[in-house]
Amino acid sequence: MDQPFAAEPRQHPTREDAQTPVLMSPPRSKTPPTITGKRTHSDRNATDTGRSLRSGSEPVSATALNKALQQVDDTSRARSITPSGSPSRKRPKLQVGGGSDRFIPNRSGQDLQASYNLLHDDGSPATPSRGHKKIYSSELNFQTRDANRTYSNILRSEMFDNEVPQAVPQSHEGPGSRSKTPPGNGSLMSGPSLTPSTPHKNLFSYGSNPTPSLTPRSTSRSERGPNVNARSEIYSLSPVKHSSQTMLLSPRKTPRAVSKVPYKVLDAPELQDDFYLNLVDWGNSDVLAVGLADCVYLWSRDDGQVKQLCKLDGDTVTSVNWIQRGSHLAIGTGKGLLLIYDTVAERRLRVMSGHTARISSLAWNAHILSTGSRDRTILHRDVRLPAQYLRKLTGHKQEVCGLKWNPDTEQLASGGNDNKIFVWDKMEERWLHRWGEQEGGHKAAVKAIAWSPHQRGLLASGGGTADRCIKFWNTISNAQTAGTNGLPSNIPSDHTNLGLGLSTTPLSDGPRSPTQPNPHLIRSHDTGSQVCNLLFSQLTSELVSTHGYSQHAINIWKYPSMQQVVSLTGHTYRVLYLSMSPDGAIIVTGAGDETLRFWDVFGKREKTGRRGIVGEWGVIR
Repeated sequence: MDQPFAAEPRQHPTREDAQTPVLMSPPRSKTPPTITGKRTHSDRNATDTGRSLRSGSEPVSATALNKALQQVDDTSRARSITPSGSPSRKRPKLQVGGGSDRFIPNRSGQDLQASYNLLHDDGSPATPSRGHKKIYSSELNFQTRDANRTYSNILRSEMFDNEVPQAVPQSHEGPGSRSKTPPGNGSLMSGPSLTPSTPHKNLFSYGSNPTPSLTPRSTSRSERGPNVNARSEIYSLSPVKHSSQTMLLSPRKTPRAVSKVPYKVLDAPELQDDFYLNLVDWGNSDVLAVGLADCVYLWSRDDGQVKQLCKLDGDTVTSVNWIQRGSHLAIGTGKGLLLIYDTVAERRLRVMSGHTARISSLAWNAHILSTGSRDRTILHRDVRLPAQYLRKLTGHKQEVCGLKWNPDTEQLASGGNDNKIFVWDKMEERWLHRWGEQEGGHKAAVKAIAWSPHQRGLLASGGGTADRCIKFWNTISNAQTAGTNGLPSNIPSDHTNLGLGLSTTPLSDGPRSPTQPNPHLIRSHDTGSQVCNLLFSQLTSELVSTHGYSQHAINIWKYPSMQQVVSLTGHTYRVLYLSMSPDGAIIVTGAGDETLRFWDVFGKREKTGRRGIVGEWGVIR
């Protein structure tokens, strides 16, 4: 008889092996699975044991067979524990705290505005917004906001019939704050969010039933009569309610279309790239004056002709400005001289002195001409008198680069490289208001100054590269912000005047504490770029600003919301010069790229020719 565990060759099975009938497995036993691949020593022993059992002539012992099958099962179980290459696809079960057998949904983080928004600025649950910010044009943003607002109102009306609470404004992350975006699948099993929580604000409100009538009585259908309301929901064939239909069919104000391409471009060789100069001005006679190096050129809008007005000898043009009514043009030079020209007769009327440095800003008020210079002074001149100047204003510590008269209030606003704004009353030598950084003013040079033609005493100013803000000021002293006692903030409650509770103490614009706001400052808006010029529209309640570092753009804003209407680009250098046509429809901009560009932003020009591209191109010199 063979040995119980003797191995025999596998390549040449014996005849007895082939003819031996296959034994049936006993009850409650498992047939060993077929094992492929490289066999271990234990597998080979188990196989040889099976063969020896089959080839033997003695009856098979049930105990030995069960022992062999148990050994095969142990081997298979050891192999199945080995980690495989394919990951498990079973979804993790959501654990519910508290040992409850019911699933309680977690609604913390659910928000209608985030779930049903068309194009949310902060992204959607499927699109993370961190590190990925899309930039859209102003028109697309306006249309998207309007569409989202309409969609939210319709959805709110259809689902909740004006009973749903308004969207909770987004706040800073902190204790008790909720995310607007629902958590993903991966965050369900992490941290303390395993336990479902209850929303802090109930979605539905519950109330007690109204007090029933003492004598309840049902009304029959015959007493109610038929429903003859044609707008009733039972007769409607539309999938939305009548109120939603009215909302969708109501007329909507479309955004004003503004051409983003200039309709005319003029080459302006040697147009200086100097932030402090004012070399472009559009006069009341519809003639544009431009200072190029040592020459002044005039461009007529009527015939499009360009002519040279003057050429300076050994000097440069630093500023030009037209009188409000008439054909007189004031020219400031680099040597501090002031030239008055009659542009119709093309002759020089006067040469005035008084400054020791270049004249960088000019401002007319009827026959009074004010000049600002690098010598930090402002001179008031009466061009009818032989005197060189009438008043000398001192207050700025550096060059005066912005100067504008307000004919309504007889106030003069000046801005300088010392980051300060001064407001002067009439011809007084003492300033009325002074606003610097300590008073809520700008942190950089102030060249951009503009008076509103629609609101009395409203002044707009723009700061340089380190500031980038547009600030709005109230220059009228008797229109202050109300204080805590109901009176203007500059009036103490313990002073009385004629029993009216008014103070006779003059206003003070000295340094203020950081906690005390400036009552004259209406608002401040950060533009993100150096503000070079400002102009209020004469036809609409809008404001034009030109920018330098780093946008080189022309922006149009709605006032007082300061929503951007359009942003015009095309200049490759800082847009340092800005002026408006007498009819208020066209603006012209100049930059260091030596071009003048004409933009039709406030008027409705006749559709003659193609306006999609630059229609006209010329040279100003």
